[in-house]
Amino acid sequence: MKENLLTESDVKQLESLGISPEAVEGQIETFQRGFKATRLVRPATVGDGILGLSGEESARLSSTWSEIPRGRAMKFVPASGAASRMFKMLLSFKSEGPLRRDEIERRAAQKDGEYSDLLRFMDGIRKFAFFEDLETVMARHGIDADEKIRHGHFEEILGFLLNPEGLGAASLPKGLIPFHRYKDGNRTPFEEQLVDAIHTVRDGEGRVRVHFTVPEEHREAIRMHLESVRKKHEKAGTEFLLDLSVQKHSTDTVAVDMGNRPFRDKQGKLVFRPGGHGALLENLNDLHGDIVFIKNIDNVVPYELKGPVIQYKRVLGGLLVRTEKAVHAYARELQRGIPGDALLAEIESFVIDTLGHRPPPSLDRDSRQARHGFLLSSLNRPIRVCGMVRNQGEPGGGPFWVQGEDGALSLQIVESSQVNMGLEEQEQIWKSSTHFNPVDLACSLRDFEGKPFHLPDYRDPDTVFISRKSKDGRELKALELPGLWNGGMAYWTTLFVEVPIETFNPVKTVLDLLRSQHQPG
Repeated sequence: MKENLLTESDVKQLESLGISPEAVEGQIETFQRGFKATRLVRPATVGDGILGLSGEESARLSSTWSEIPRGRAMKFVPASGAASRMFKMLLSFKSEGPLRRDEIERRAAQKDGEYSDLLRFMDGIRKFAFFEDLETVMARHGIDADEKIRHGHFEEILGFLLNPEGLGAASLPKGLIPFHRYKDGNRTPFEEQLVDAIHTVRDGEGRVRVHFTVPEEHREAIRMHLESVRKKHEKAGTEFLLDLSVQKHSTDTVAVDMGNRPFRDKQGKLVFRPGGHGALLENLNDLHGDIVFIKNIDNVVPYELKGPVIQYKRVLGGLLVRTEKAVHAYARELQRGIPGDALLAEIESFVIDTLGHRPPPSLDRDSRQARHGFLLSSLNRPIRVCGMVRNQGEPGGGPFWVQGEDGALSLQIVESSQVNMGLEEQEQIWKSSTHFNPVDLACSLRDFEGKPFHLPDYRDPDTVFISRKSKDGRELKALELPGLWNGGMAYWTTLFVEVPIETFNPVKTVLDLLRSQHQPG
């Protein structure tokens, strides 16, 4: 008999959060059985799962994108990330006491990596777009920032940069940190994303649709910031249609103790944790979008370097539109019934060779009805075209051929946490990957009849991640939902396209802003 781990009080708590008891019970069962490792077959490479485009082909696809009907496209930007990770290195020095340049140089000379990074930060401090704001806030408190830098006194500088009495940068969303300098003022990632959107999703009537997912506690500050900067770019018939949403509490996941029983706080209530970026699948689904571009908030460059970024965004969009047209045409044929042998073979070749859906060995290839079912299922699903860059040593996921439990092969974006690195074969396949996922996607979210897909139906619920955390001095286990672009899109049609490294310019740490691509030319 199954043990009931939830009390009546628990059920009331769940009702207030919009979470069903069945969902929590399912999450507890996942903790108990553990998550399944993804089975890598081989890395996707150019010519084997990744399209390598010639300049002529890229130009054709860009032209195709410019011909899409008005109002179909929008941009979806996950922007919930906190700047605390970006400033992690600086935060580690907050409690160090006096920070003097001579001591920092001495430690850096001894190959102490963190002190070397701190020295790089201080040597380049005037190059950061937020430096003028830092000077201003310190001056309000009667402190001369230049004098502190000149004399090598750094602790007050860090304090005013990171703490609430100064800029409070460590507690802001990353999207509100000034990244780039311009003659008419500095720009945040939010503003850079708006400028990018003008050149990619602006329709024939000048409307630019952009949706940001944001932290709930900063929603109003972000709204006010967007209202202030949009006015600089709403000219020559351009109008932004901006929308904000927050990660739903109903996507939070229950925590358990080391015995896989519900973890409770000091008041005896269930403890929940955010479900990771995979929870944003619900936000994306709620848009009922048509063609949607997805890109992380921190992957932006100044205007003079946007050329390749904009060009390849249009290339991805053009390939998506071309693929969608063929997919929908074939799906309509199959919806009418089982076609003749010639057309059935043509569609099968398209699904296997172009879309990369390799059928399971159990499929009866002699049965026209079985082939018809497999092909219609393969065609009638969301489509994503994903830009992939050559490996540059960045952490994160990459493109692979993956084998499902039924033996079918498909193209997937896989994170290292999904792979059983204890198996030498799997580790070697992971290490042999040639490309990296920069999170640069163009997505088609409606079926051949124009109806929005219900996106949660196309995720793999088993591609979760279990981590260890602590609360109130006690260990707990936390569950992250299938990631938005890996398990959350596991059953989408996936096309990988090689794009140049110039299109990938993330800011993971504050020192990344000192790279040439983030500095004025």
